[in-house]
Amino acid sequence: MDVLRQLKAFYWAERKFLFSSIFCLMCATALGLVYPNLLRYLIDDVITPRKFELVPTLAFTVVGVVSFKGFMQFLHGFFGGRLGNKVAFRMRNGLYDKLQTLSFQYYDKAKTGDLMSRLTADLEAIRNFIGFGFAQILNMVLMIVFGGAMMLSIHWQLTLITLVTIPLLAFTAVRFEKNIHPAFREMRQAMSNLTTAVQENITGVRTVKSFARESHEVSKFSVRSEAYQTNQVGAAKIWAKYFPVMELVANLSAVILLVTGGILVINKSLQLGEFVAFFSLIWYIIGPMWGLGFHINNYTQFKASGERVLGLLNEHVHVKNIEDAIEVNNETSKGHVRFDHVTFNYPDKSPAVTDLVIDAPEGSVIGLLGATGSGKSTIIQLLMRAYNVKKGTITLDGIDIRNLDVASLRRLIAPVFQETFLFSASIRDNIAYGVRDVTPEQIEYAAKLSNAHDFIMELPLGYDTIVGERGMGLSGGQKQRIAIARALIKNPRILILDDATSAVDMETEHEIQAGFKELMAGRTTFIIAHRISSLRHADEIIVLDKGHVVQRGTHAQLIAQRGPYRDTYNIQYADHPLVDGLDAEDANDRKGSTV
Repeated sequence: MDVLRQLKAFYWAERKFLFSSIFCLMCATALGLVYPNLLRYLIDDVITPRKFELVPTLAFTVVGVVSFKGFMQFLHGFFGGRLGNKVAFRMRNGLYDKLQTLSFQYYDKAKTGDLMSRLTADLEAIRNFIGFGFAQILNMVLMIVFGGAMMLSIHWQLTLITLVTIPLLAFTAVRFEKNIHPAFREMRQAMSNLTTAVQENITGVRTVKSFARESHEVSKFSVRSEAYQTNQVGAAKIWAKYFPVMELVANLSAVILLVTGGILVINKSLQLGEFVAFFSLIWYIIGPMWGLGFHINNYTQFKASGERVLGLLNEHVHVKNIEDAIEVNNETSKGHVRFDHVTFNYPDKSPAVTDLVIDAPEGSVIGLLGATGSGKSTIIQLLMRAYNVKKGTITLDGIDIRNLDVASLRRLIAPVFQETFLFSASIRDNIAYGVRDVTPEQIEYAAKLSNAHDFIMELPLGYDTIVGERGMGLSGGQKQRIAIARALIKNPRILILDDATSAVDMETEHEIQAGFKELMAGRTTFIIAHRISSLRHADEIIVLDKGHVVQRGTHAQLIAQRGPYRDTYNIQYADHPLVDGLDAEDANDRKGSTV
């Protein structure tokens, strides 16, 4: 019941459908008690005294009862269906909303297939139980109470003797629930693993085929499929043991009734009609108890699914707004960013950045250079508040970013990541994703700045061309240029270029950078790059190694001193000699300035 209590916020608002469904089911259940009474009346008051003129009246009564009961069952199904669908709608939106609020730290470990399983199969199990299963369990209790009360009114001694097996039925059902619930929980997890395998295979199908690993993927899927099958078989074995025991105990009650009730009829202690009605009523009670396994099955599936859904709904949000968080926008923010002795480490890992100090005034360009794992991308993620710093502070215009509204902070920032993601939509919609009410002219201007306009116009539908899932159908350079246009159209206060031109050739990179120079004016820009050519015009270049700053300065300053920056330059420009500690391009620039 704890799962039901925690999910109350989703179904209690629709309690009118819940109560209507239960009321209609109670009416249908109560009308079911009319049949044994009509049967008793037919035998004892019509057939035995041979009053056959009452048969038509009795028949019309039966028709009326059956019709009204059918109508009540229809209303129960109608209200139950409305309840289940509305609850599923609320929960689906709640889960999706939760997914949007969860921080990067959660998604570092989350599996797409598992999340999809929670939003589909688990949600469906909850919908079925809340819409129908809960009312059916309540109905089972009502049938036992109503039926037992009527049996007691007919012959209380026979009732107690006949129902002696009910505790045994209840005990068997409880034992069954304890065994079947863990089985269903494992089954849900196995289904989640199976879904994850399928999702990963479809997403990475090109990699699979490129490495001719189809047989490996089939084997991997077979292992997870076999695990799911094993769970299914295990649950089936529990069911196979449960049903014979329940049937044996249920039929034992019928045998006791036939023997004891037959003796009472012979001894004239019980009328024949009452005995027949009694026999109908015992199945009226035993039937629900016999079907208790089905109800427990639905309940345990609901419980297992509810626990998984609640696990997502109750997931801790690591990055969230404080009370009275400060809203910022392009008009009020200047874009002055400062990292003040910042230290950060990912969970269970050594520090990714240590005692980092960066001062990026308004309109400045900061370059970040370093090997893979040196902490470059971590710095950007901390600035976007994807994670909270462990030590030190990051300020924007002198205000700690932890005091700023997260959404408004991120609206000031336009990132272009190395791993480009495009939505399954038109190129126009992908470029305009970060802004509202954008004009076609603005989209085209951003595309021209990113050197994407020409190849877009060569496509059959131009800007209305639909890109495939995750941008399939476009080259890496084309996707990267669209992503750059998506950042440029946002007109950000802070621009982040995380190896943004890694997938384009040198000539295209030069053209894109020419567009960047126009856009960077007045904006604070962080550039992460492996190419010296992307960083040489930065106001300050910071060289990182394992989270530590090992060099910092302008291109001219760093190239004039020995260190990692100069070593990187010598590797990338092996045929580009240094002249008095300057590279040839800087030397030519200096010679031109003295002419």
